Amino acid sequence: MNDFLTAAFYKFVELPGFAEFKPRVMAVCAENGVLGNILLAEEGINGTIAGPVQGVRHVLAWLRSHAAFDDLQHKEAHASHAPFYRMKVRLKREIVSMGVPEVRPGLMAGQYVKPEDWNRLLDDPDVVVVDVRNDYEVGIGSFEGALNPHTQRFTELPQWVRQASAPGQPLAGKPKVAMFCTGGIRCEKSTALLRAQGFEEVYHLEGGILKYLETVPENESRWHGQCFVFDERVSVGHGLVPGDLELCRSCRHPLGDEDRASPHFVRGVSCARCHDSRSEAEKRNLLERERQVALARERQQAHIGARQAPPNPRT
Repeated sequence: MNDFLTAAFYKFVELPGFAEFKPRVMAVCAENGVLGNILLAEEGINGTIAGPVQGVRHVLAWLRSHAAFDDLQHKEAHASHAPFYRMKVRLKREIVSMGVPEVRPGLMAGQYVKPEDWNRLLDDPDVVVVDVRNDYEVGIGSFEGALNPHTQRFTELPQWVRQASAPGQPLAGKPKVAMFCTGGIRCEKSTALLRAQGFEEVYHLEGGILKYLETVPENESRWHGQCFVFDERVSVGHGLVPGDLELCRSCRHPLGDEDRASPHFVRGVSCARCHDSRSEAEKRNLLERERQVALARERQQAHIGARQAPPNPRT
């Protein structure tokens, strides 16, 4: 039975008093049994929350009661178990880090393209289509013909744009550009970056890949593979059906059947990508954590922090 509702949302909006908003958000989430992660910054809000259906709906209604978020859009998913173990509200410089402070998506973002109109844009030979997600996300699925910037993190995208704008490169001459990402937030900021650099015709997929997979029938789809998502589903396909990938708890990369067949794969500890980047002490700690997770699962208890590994800067 699906008892938990997950809601993902973001909005770029001028929010000068964002720090004062934090304790109020924490309080209303606690009152309604809602857990998850919310980022607040001067440029807006970005979050994913989960909990009882009525509790999540109450939090969303409370957010929309504020003028800054009165038109806040969200995406829903149902689950049979709690996807989060705590509530975090963090204050940030940006709700999605790019490192270019002059880019203001609330004022400069490109033109939305609805999922049902996206294929027409893909067929336009004068449009350069760019996947602005990170390389490991692109590696498990993307739209046919899309450029992969091969970035390891979103903060590398401005450098790629500079290189791709050089003579002979795909963005030279400032062509029409269409950008897409998982849920819309990164491509909204990416299109604002291009407009700040003088690109006049810039488009982005409204609602991101997830809305496309939810809206466009599979027999009409130009999507190939799976879409990485930042929750316990790991990946989804058409109709937002969960995929067959799992996450390496050490390096956070999605793993398929071939990856799991590797002799370097130890559930909760390592995979072929990261097996030589952890010390033996770190591996022992990860193995013990995985054992505790398994015990908690057998007892049908939540293991706090079970789903996260310590940061590994070497992978």
